[in-house]
Amino acid sequence: MKVVIVGGVAAGPKAASKIIRLNPEADVTIVEKDKFLSYAGCGLPYYISGEVKEQKELMCTPVGVVRDPVFFRKVKNVHVLTETAAKEIDRTGKRLRVQKLTDQQEQWLDYDKLVLATGADPIMPPLPGHDLENIFTLHGVHDAEAIKALLAEDKAWDVVIIGGGLIGIEITEALTHKGCRVTIVEKFPQIFRMLDWEMAKLVALHMETKGVKILTGTEVKAFKGQNKVKEVVTDKSTLPADVVIMSVGVRPQVQLAQAAGLDIGAWKAIKVNAQMQTSDPDIYAAGDCVECLDRITGKACYMPMGSTANKQGRVAANNICGHADAFPGVLGSTICKVFDYAVARTGLTESAAKEMGKEVVSVMAPAPDRAHFMSDAKPLLLKLVVDKENRKLLGAQATGPGDADKRMDVAAMALMSGWTVDQLANADLCYAPPYAPAMDNIITAANVARNKLDGFMEGVAAQEVHQMLEEKKEFIFLDVRSPAEYEEVRLPESTLIPLGTLRGRLKELPKDMEIITFCRISLRGYEAALILKAAGYQKVRVMDGGVLMWPYEKIK
Repeated sequence: MKVVIVGGVAAGPKAASKIIRLNPEADVTIVEKDKFLSYAGCGLPYYISGEVKEQKELMCTPVGVVRDPVFFRKVKNVHVLTETAAKEIDRTGKRLRVQKLTDQQEQWLDYDKLVLATGADPIMPPLPGHDLENIFTLHGVHDAEAIKALLAEDKAWDVVIIGGGLIGIEITEALTHKGCRVTIVEKFPQIFRMLDWEMAKLVALHMETKGVKILTGTEVKAFKGQNKVKEVVTDKSTLPADVVIMSVGVRPQVQLAQAAGLDIGAWKAIKVNAQMQTSDPDIYAAGDCVECLDRITGKACYMPMGSTANKQGRVAANNICGHADAFPGVLGSTICKVFDYAVARTGLTESAAKEMGKEVVSVMAPAPDRAHFMSDAKPLLLKLVVDKENRKLLGAQATGPGDADKRMDVAAMALMSGWTVDQLANADLCYAPPYAPAMDNIITAANVARNKLDGFMEGVAAQEVHQMLEEKKEFIFLDVRSPAEYEEVRLPESTLIPLGTLRGRLKELPKDMEIITFCRISLRGYEAALILKAAGYQKVRVMDGGVLMWPYEKIK
């Protein structure tokens, strides 16, 4: 069996390796237009920062063997044609025309099965000056090497990152640690559009404490400079720029498939079935060039991720070799590191769920990521989105310095299993003080959702409270923390009555006015609300997330 694979970064090498394991007699060829193979593109920011010392580490197996053409030939028995472009698919003749980029020589490669793992191209808007030097996309090893070389010079660089997505934000830490003055320009109202607004704002506020300037609602109009970029012109101001990194997203690479008449989906990516077959049953596709299925909505989506590409490559290989397999779709599970914060999500955001017409209950649940008495306990800021009708979890988000990954992985498994928050609240998770609280963060968040659904707690979002303050509405913003906490930091227009004194000071609170209670994480705020309701106060709500998740200015 002859198998030709176009693309040698993630899905392609995974498919090739699995095919050879299942069918050692197969004749497998990888065609890759670059000279680098099977590298960890998500590791490029860490190569620039210096945490990854050598380029080859991004291309090595876990035991340190470089995955180059010699490795694929000698270990995998896979032929590799690097610096070779795939030019044309002859579906009738079942052959692929390729061209060697070094000498322009062409040849036809016969195939029984063809795998397209062509990936995606970075989007470079055709703005005036976009072709100036020192404008990068960080989409490959070449850009990473160029940026690393520039930063090696003894100079404080002004760096402007266009777009507040994953790639740009992941490199921000590396640039800041190198002494760069970093500005992120995002045309939408928030960075990290994979998160809900208030979660993204918490991340932005943290980044600003690290010296990063963030300009949202700002659109780039042009780049200026003589040969090299020197300025970024926006609709609001002109920014100095020695280096520009474009991070406005990627576009699936589908030209080869489109020219061959293969079906392209609504997201302008290659349409495949669960077996990773295209509209031609002898041609498979995997990775960033294909459309995915959203497991929550049941609709097509486009979520280019290295983890997804590897899983899809394996599924394609299994089916090519006659072993039935299916890729069930994605949840959009994502995590990245932003200085000492983790930023993670899985499933639907609250805004996406509401756009679908769902009535949701949202939960903001900040808490230490392990037993509070442990010296290394760190805050973790969690958000859950729950379907009010059937109590099923719809999505989860997390940020903060605490351990977010395992909570998001638990949420992802709950989503895949169709769990309700009642089931999630009783998940049998591991407990020991160095690793988690006795009631794990995600279990506590699920219980808060249950309290809301069952009418034991009425919450109010920080955005609504902020709007009420701006509109000068009459209500009591009741802080039930200690006086020491209040002196350290407080929220505007708040009234302090510590929880321990609340029962004895009820007469200070009028019963005909709405009261919104809160504390550091709103656990004491919930206790205060119960005390007030038991005393006959009817209009009482608890502010979700407390002081820790207040996404606005605080008084210090």
